[in-house]
Amino acid sequence: MKAFVVDKYQQKGPLRLADMPEPQVGLEEVLVRIHATAINQLDSKIRDGEFKLFLPYKPPFILGHDLAGTVERVGANVRAFTPGDEVYARPRDHRIGAFAERIAVHQADLALKPASLSMAEAASIPLVGLTAWQALVEVGKLKPGQKVFIQAGSGGVGTIAIQLAKHLGATIATTTSAANAGWVRDLGADVVIDYRTEDVEKVLSDYDLVLHSQNAGALMKSLNVLRRGGKLISISGPPDVAFARDLGLNVLFRFVMRMLSRKVRKTARARGVDYTFLFMQANGAQLAELARLIDEGVIRPVVDEVFSFAQTPDALAYVETGRAKGKVVVSLTD
Repeated sequence: MKAFVVDKYQQKGPLRLADMPEPQVGLEEVLVRIHATAINQLDSKIRDGEFKLFLPYKPPFILGHDLAGTVERVGANVRAFTPGDEVYARPRDHRIGAFAERIAVHQADLALKPASLSMAEAASIPLVGLTAWQALVEVGKLKPGQKVFIQAGSGGVGTIAIQLAKHLGATIATTTSAANAGWVRDLGADVVIDYRTEDVEKVLSDYDLVLHSQNAGALMKSLNVLRRGGKLISISGPPDVAFARDLGLNVLFRFVMRMLSRKVRKTARARGVDYTFLFMQANGAQLAELARLIDEGVIRPVVDEVFSFAQTPDALAYVETGRAKGKVVVSLTD
């Protein structure tokens, strides 16, 4: 099958189009013909080796964390899916590879695609939708009436997180450019901060939750907008000891994670707030919940641009510019 692969970590050129072996389908797995995939910053980070220590892949390997497609075959122990089903997923770590014509996905990572969405729209949802769900619902336990600060409201995670937080009954602040201010308000943001001209520390205070996705400077500033007892959830790091423990990493790695997160954890304790690093996990049941909300009109996908499969390297380069509003999708079927 055709697939775009990484030949070595930190490779300088674009992804290479290659002929790769057909996926092997295990007892608990589903073979999916991919109709569309989506690009994430995580793809760049994995290609560049940023997660190599705890997410090692043996080159050449296929990138890609989002997919929507049609079930072609199921493993002997699969009961929830049958050939012909339209599905979507974010495959679990170590089993990625959505920049390809087909992929084998564990049944627990898979859900029926939202009926109201096209394949391209559905492919834009899994990684960012699961990230928003796990940050706001699972970890943050956001409640009606609480205040949440969602950084980068026009980004992939931000666009979904704003809509989900609004559904949960929260008051939402976000950052974006002045040009996108009205657009993120339409998604549900109540307070919009121009990150070029305004300082969040001077605008926001006594917030219950921050969803951090930016750099270290924004991380430390975010601590100052939280009330005592508030929560700072970061999806961009630094990783903490709990993350290392959950991955089953050895003592050395736990020490490294402790040192990487030492400053933010110390500052958080001094301010009486909680710091958590979130590395999103594949979860088909949560995707099913998101599909329900999408079909009910609570959440809508935000797709910036759709590229052809042959343009996958161009789509990745576009995402790396940081200019995309919402998600960038690759269609394999036009």
